[in-house]
Amino acid sequence: MAFKQALDTFGSVICLTFDYGQRAATIEIDFAAAICSKHGCEHHVIPLPWYRDFGGALTGTKELPAPSASDLDDLERSEESARSVWVPARNMVFLSIAAAFAEEHGLKHIVVGFDAEEGATFPDNTPEFIELLDRTMEYGTMNHPTIFAPLAGLDKQGIVRLGLNIQAPLEYSWSCYTAGPLPCGVCESCMRRIRAFLSVGITDPLLARLGKS
Repeated sequence: MAFKQALDTFGSVICLTFDYGQRAATIEIDFAAAICSKHGCEHHVIPLPWYRDFGGALTGTKELPAPSASDLDDLERSEESARSVWVPARNMVFLSIAAAFAEEHGLKHIVVGFDAEEGATFPDNTPEFIELLDRTMEYGTMNHPTIFAPLAGLDKQGIVRLGLNIQAPLEYSWSCYTAGPLPCGVCESCMRRIRAFLSVGITDPLLARLGKS
């Protein structure tokens, strides 16, 4: 979603996909490559093998949480789920690498897909985090790129509506914490995606493409 918004805003983008040992790495890389190929964008896969030994359900062997629908609006349960999938300093690491890449290539913006719904439980998805990183880049880089976060004020339903409006490649967006070939449908990320599409009243384009609508 943020990719299409950035493409529409800036005219061209260079995409980075991080392989940090996450369960969904293979399918995330494949889908990112497909989107970049469709839109003629440069795509770089950046391996971070040292992350594989870090704890957490996304990169380790811990069981992924499977919240109920009612848990999604329970702040305490959502915070517990967030802690279980937390990868230490992940977004700070990603943005530091992206800042170096942006400086090397003379780019002025770093695009992220942070949203308000995840920002409620993940502090590194919040406007405050973005503001602090922007200030850090004034000192940590020579060209001072800024973070472009077009989804920061939206919940998942708002993101779906925006994606439909701007014709984002929703059929190649992967939210699931697992590697597929189909979304698990039970992890928190899947549950929030399912709820968003149901609230809008349309079939998830990803499931339609996979013939599982």
